[in-house]
Amino acid sequence: MDRAEKQQLVTTLTDVFKSTSVVVVAHYSGLTVAQMSRLRRQMKASGATVKVAKNRLAKIALEGSDVAHVASLLKGPTVIAYSSDPVAAPKVAVEFAKANDKFVILGGAMGTTALNVDGVKALATLPSLDELRGKLVGLIQAPATKIAQLTTAPATKLARVFGAYAKQDEAA
Repeated sequence: MDRAEKQQLVTTLTDVFKSTSVVVVAHYSGLTVAQMSRLRRQMKASGATVKVAKNRLAKIALEGSDVAHVASLLKGPTVIAYSSDPVAAPKVAVEFAKANDKFVILGGAMGTTALNVDGVKALATLPSLDELRGKLVGLIQAPATKIAQLTTAPATKLARVFGAYAKQDEAA
């Protein structure tokens, strides 16, 4: 890797660290190419990205960013997973770690907050941004549906009462 390529990688990583909301750092030593490809596909499907970068270059890119405290985790063969959705990357990383013993989560960051392994696992248990939006829309729609039912209920009851009186008059 020549100097220009290194500079380009540092620039790319700097942009990534400034624009993402969550970063997960993990060891991947011993994973096969097929397993890494599966991890990349799963991350991409959930809207996250996986990057294997030289630790020294990643540390340079981390300088001055909100997630700079992640630099202490960059030792050995590490992989960096990140996403704009605060739940996507941790969720995929935790699920992948359960299936592959050689993928070890070291920690991460969400904004300026440092996350240990338990913090990453806690984030993974939260519902995704899309699920939360769906629940919110459901909660917003529920009162509107109830209001519509309540406004039509009195008219229905009145119609039944008038119908009953009409039947009484016909019978008499």
